[in-house]
Amino acid sequence: MNGDWIKNLILFFDGIALLVPKYMKGRIEDFDPAIVAGLKEHDLLYILEAEKVVDKAASKALASTMTDIIASGSLDLLTKKKTAFHELSMSRLGYIGDERLAKMIFKELKKRGLARETEDGVSIPMHPMVRSLILTLLSQILRSHGEKMHAELNPVTDHSSLVESLIEMLNLPNAPSKGNVVAFDLARVGVDLAAVPIDEILSFRNENKDSYQRYRRSVRSFAYDLSQMPKEERKRRFQDRQAELDEIAANLRSIAHKAWKKPASFALMLTGAAWTYHTGDAFGAILAAGGATLGLEKSPSKEVGAYSYLFRAHERYP
Repeated sequence: MNGDWIKNLILFFDGIALLVPKYMKGRIEDFDPAIVAGLKEHDLLYILEAEKVVDKAASKALASTMTDIIASGSLDLLTKKKTAFHELSMSRLGYIGDERLAKMIFKELKKRGLARETEDGVSIPMHPMVRSLILTLLSQILRSHGEKMHAELNPVTDHSSLVESLIEMLNLPNAPSKGNVVAFDLARVGVDLAAVPIDEILSFRNENKDSYQRYRRSVRSFAYDLSQMPKEERKRRFQDRQAELDEIAANLRSIAHKAWKKPASFALMLTGAAWTYHTGDAFGAILAAGGATLGLEKSPSKEVGAYSYLFRAHERYP
């Protein structure tokens, strides 16, 4: 959890939800007490315990998709170059939800040299790209948990590797979205608020929340509409819709600059795809468990999809 980007993101969303293993839950307070206290005071911080959220259904969905990806050979190239392994909590791999399935996935990864036995009893060292892929899958699968919170969960990251993993996943041979993945450039929408106290940001948020969330909703709608179009039509429509987004983004930059007297340095984009779920479409069925889709409403045709917001702060633009 990075306090600097939390300060920016809270302008665009109704709250921040973090997927945290139980053994790390107590560390949330330590990273930045002021930010945690400010978010909690305004009911804007939600902790999702991996041991509870990655349940049997989520573990099954994760194992099913990982099995397809491993069998496709998409991860084989990762074994050719040595790299430092990063730990992933066992709970996020599904050991609590369904230990048998989690062990099966671990065994396949270990056999390929992409994971090692646990060293601390709570996490598994694995190739960083495999770790990114698993977190990317979880960010889609666990969107269904938002219904229990009476909210819609939106995957958000500042790690481009997670978005790259999503794009690779959506372009696998058995993925229904092949050829329909939409990604557009990071757009400058605000200033970097790292140095601004959280109470000032929350006060600013109360006055300008609607403007920021309008931009975020427009980006999502834009991506959904484009992913439904043939490539030829998409190219024609892109410029028209991009102009609309640019106008909203320019307004946000003006609001932020007047308030903070800083150059624009916070950027936000969305990558994703949407498709129609048909019986027998295993990939779509897994992501359909997400409940909320790229569309803004549910329909009898069961529109499903996968997406992630990508943001970047600390950038300096001309």
